[in-house]
Amino acid sequence: MPEIELDAIDRRILTAIQTNARMRNVDLADAVGLSASPCLRRVKRLEDAGVIRDYVTLVDQQAVGLPVSIFINVTLERQVEKALEEFEAKIRSWPEVMECYLMTGDADYLLRVVTSDLSAYERFLMDKLTRMKGVAAIKSSFSLKQVVYRTALPVAG
Repeated sequence: MPEIELDAIDRRILTAIQTNARMRNVDLADAVGLSASPCLRRVKRLEDAGVIRDYVTLVDQQAVGLPVSIFINVTLERQVEKALEEFEAKIRSWPEVMECYLMTGDADYLLRVVTSDLSAYERFLMDKLTRMKGVAAIKSSFSLKQVVYRTALPVAG
């Protein structure tokens, strides 16, 4: 991915489209103080450089029947490259896993998993996670309430 220097206009573009990715280019250009053609060129440059990775729709977790969020600390038996790669490849294939981070500290990985209820989590745990070769320990914490959830990065300079 090519590195590019972000100026104030690039940052305004990123702030605006993180708020509304469906914004028409002419509206985006107006919001950031450019005409339409230069704005479109800048957006294309940001896409080509990998600064803008994708455009997505955020779906309400409750509305689609997945109200339970579980944060899981996973410790592996061995922290060698092959074991880490195998774990990560398997985790990527499970749709319940919304996020996965390689961590420092007591656990090797932190996962955020969503399910419809506790029974669905139990099935995920018993049918998938505990059957995974190389997993030494699993500690689960259930979210009681989501206090803050952001998808927009604070890019404004």
